[in-house]
Amino acid sequence: MCAVELTILASGSKGNCAYLKGGSGALLIDAGLSAREVLRRLNGAGEDATLIEAILVTHEHADHMRGVDVLARNLGVPLFATAGTLEAFFWKHGTAAAARRCVCGEPFRVGDFTVEPFATSHDAREPCGFCIGEADLAIGCCTDTGVVTPAIMARLCACDAVVLESNHCPDLLRDGPYPEYLKRRIRSKRGHLSNPDAALCLRRLADHIHAALLAHLSEVNNTCERALVSARDGLGLYADRVQITVAPQNPGVVYPGVCRLRL
Repeated sequence: MCAVELTILASGSKGNCAYLKGGSGALLIDAGLSAREVLRRLNGAGEDATLIEAILVTHEHADHMRGVDVLARNLGVPLFATAGTLEAFFWKHGTAAAARRCVCGEPFRVGDFTVEPFATSHDAREPCGFCIGEADLAIGCCTDTGVVTPAIMARLCACDAVVLESNHCPDLLRDGPYPEYLKRRIRSKRGHLSNPDAALCLRRLADHIHAALLAHLSEVNNTCERALVSARDGLGLYADRVQITVAPQNPGVVYPGVCRLRL
């Protein structure tokens, strides 16, 4: 069995970036930090940027795409995104290095990886998640979605592990400082998954996956402890069988530690 390892470099509204390493190469999923900061965190985590074969982009929001263009140019690798994401990015920035369009439901190859984009539900142009496989292992990356649709669930059920959004605690969001319009946006079907939403998803995935990493937690409307308790409640009898990890909420200037998921 081939080993696959996912390292979270950033997770949250200030930036999102993950490094997926397989047997012979690696992929970067989003780059919502400056190119320099991504490279600094990769080095701090003991990872090798020269292994990166492509950057996969979920959508055009800055916390997912801030450093993508510069990083792709510096590394000399292509970036893959949906047509809607690329159009939104081109409208704002004018160009992008080696941009390649991907289509939801149509797998493509990058080195030894097979990548299949799937549609998510978020207030972006054409957002997507990714199922990424190498040899006999697959990991599903699903953040920034207001709902888990049957189509998303079908894709995640085919994975050995998932990176799943667990953005907010409904009580903290309700009683928190955000203006009402922003609370409505977060709670909407094109917003972000709550802890109970993520727990329900994990309950349905429990007899399919071996590991789950909770990501994109709100600094204001969630805590790692609340997300973890909710996820374990959702897993129920499978809580001891499924490895649960919580990604750090917006790591600071000095990277505080390494969050990894290994298969």
